[in-house]
Amino acid sequence: MDELDRRILTRLQVDSGRPVAALADEVGLSTSACHRRVRLLEEKGLVAGYAARLNPEALGLTIEVFVDISLSGQDEKTLAVFEKAVERQPEILECWLTAGRADYHLHIMARDMGDYDRIHRHVLSRLPGVASMHTRFALRRIKPFRGYPVA
Repeated sequence: MDELDRRILTRLQVDSGRPVAALADEVGLSTSACHRRVRLLEEKGLVAGYAARLNPEALGLTIEVFVDISLSGQDEKTLAVFEKAVERQPEILECWLTAGRADYHLHIMARDMGDYDRIHRHVLSRLPGVASMHTRFALRRIKPFRGYPVA
């Protein structure tokens, strides 16, 4: 991967929906050369896919919640059953297996406190193997995710 590839990847993370011609102008390549490089980056697995970033507030999702979950056991079956249950819950945006005090870290968005209460009662409290939950509410995002460093 050279400097041109890094510039392409950086710009794709900012806006992958722009036309290849515009991307080519930004990185100083012809449209066909830029298109070839993007395809090679995709084939190498550096570009995992493309998606639209939605505005959660415009969707009515105003409360960002992080939940740390500790399970009653760490055996393979307990972990697998929990993870399978998490996969089926659309309210759980992300779930990370972690090392430290908690076994899992969940990311959830809710419309309001009533909606989070519903998620807590009907989703989180029904997850199998949960021994304890610690919930944190985000007050304000300081630095949003803008892409991975490719330098």
